[in-house]
Amino acid sequence: MTKKIIVLVGNRQAEALRMALGMTLADDAVDVCVVGGKLEETEANTQNLELLEEMDVDVFTCRKENEGLEFVAPEDLAARLTQYDHILPY
Repeated sequence: MTKKIIVLVGNRQAEALRMALGMTLADDAVDVCVVGGKLEETEANTQNLELLEEMDVDVFTCRKENEGLEFVAPEDLAARLTQYDHILPY
């Protein structure tokens, strides 16, 4: 059975994005939310975001400084989190 998983990207950004990519291999539905501030523009983050996009992973943020990502208000994120089977904070 397909599980719904969300990865919350905090301080360990590259690791969180890498883990989200790895979880797509298990055929689960994976989403990513950047919660820990501005997403750093590193080579690893850029590559991981491109791959996540190719894998049709929904990447969004509750921080307005993350331009280019769908913005979800914090109160809406709280309601959205109830839809997931697993919540993985990084």
